[in-house]
Amino acid sequence: MRKKWNRFQKTSFSLVAVVGLSAVLAACSGGSNEEKVNTGEKATGKEPQTIRLVAANHPWTEAIKPLLPDFEKETGIKVQVDSYFEDQLSQKTSVEFAANAKSIDAVLFRPLQDGKQFEKNGYFASLNEYVTKEGGSTDDFIPSALGSVKNGDNLYGLPVVTESTVLYYRKDILEKAGLQPPKTLDELKEQAAQLNDPKNGLYGFVSRGKRSPAVTQFSSFLYAYGADFMKDGQATLDTPEAIQAFEYYGGLLKNYGPPGTLNMSWPEAMAVFTQGKAVFYTDASALYTNATDATKSGVADKVGFAPFPAGPGGNKVAAPPAWAIAIGANSEKKDAAWKFVKWATSKEIVLDLQANGITGALTSVWESPEGVSHFPEDLSAAIVENNKHGVPYDRPAIINVGEARDAIGDVINAAIEGKDVKAAASKSNTAFQNILDKE
Repeated sequence: MRKKWNRFQKTSFSLVAVVGLSAVLAACSGGSNEEKVNTGEKATGKEPQTIRLVAANHPWTEAIKPLLPDFEKETGIKVQVDSYFEDQLSQKTSVEFAANAKSIDAVLFRPLQDGKQFEKNGYFASLNEYVTKEGGSTDDFIPSALGSVKNGDNLYGLPVVTESTVLYYRKDILEKAGLQPPKTLDELKEQAAQLNDPKNGLYGFVSRGKRSPAVTQFSSFLYAYGADFMKDGQATLDTPEAIQAFEYYGGLLKNYGPPGTLNMSWPEAMAVFTQGKAVFYTDASALYTNATDATKSGVADKVGFAPFPAGPGGNKVAAPPAWAIAIGANSEKKDAAWKFVKWATSKEIVLDLQANGITGALTSVWESPEGVSHFPEDLSAAIVENNKHGVPYDRPAIINVGEARDAIGDVINAAIEGKDVKAAASKSNTAFQNILDKE
């Protein structure tokens, strides 16, 4: 049976500061009717306050809906959920925010797709004051996830769904060959070459190769080589380390990948793996059910998971939040919206959501037996390990991310096709720098 939320139970925002004690005692005693109306708490003869959450048609949204009656019962705050498909959500929120509408109290957003633009435009309320005034802390959030919702010291959102690049592999094939899952990129390349058998329809490695979609998965290879997309406002796609990363990733797909890689985003690459045509596959941890669900996968009982392999630059892997939640800057119900955000990101609720397959953002949940019980044991272990070495972005953390992904994708494609990677990187670096200069 689902536990009801207790606002005084320890959550990710531990109310431990002595200065906040009087506020907590006031909350326990009920406070005045005026205070209850202003914060949305129940008051005799008063209608409950309603806040509007604008969200995506996403499993997180569907999982949170059944819990909302408990939140309303405890706070008196109703939550109206308006959900849209991802592109519709971006368009809808952009229009309302640009019109200075007061109608968005809380909003689900993609930190690496919309977050930078929305934050720069002043669409989000700062959460710093809400956290600090209660003596709270964000220490329980996975550092890489929290890093994507901050601009300097300004915290403008809280992560709710995380993912990282994990190594999917065929347990049966490795066991037959007497191999352990590769721990380094060198081992991955060696095993992919050893097990590659195209004559029998088996390829050593598959991953995204399509121009823009490939960037988010290539990013972990880039970081593992000690490189990055940019540094201090300067494009770094043509550094020796970056060129080595491009050559490595492109070489894996060129030499040990299936035909048609250049046209593969995650659904096509996943299909190759789940049809039993690839030994290794790197992609987001959040996609794992596509490989383990017997109704979708022909190798469901043969799939293993491992942390992303270490490279010459060490253990570094993309581990950003896919979704986060913020408070609208023009909302007239910010205090009530904060109560919802705080509740939705509390340990108890994240545990409940994670039991339904939502990959949350709290370290304590991932380290608890309850938090990982829904996931394959080796997958949860891989995610926990990745989170220790996570980089908070899987694409350039800029506003014009679409243009940047296209420029980077050109180099990936050149590497897959066996073209001059250094020349391609130089050209794309210039293009990327022009994008950065316009920021």
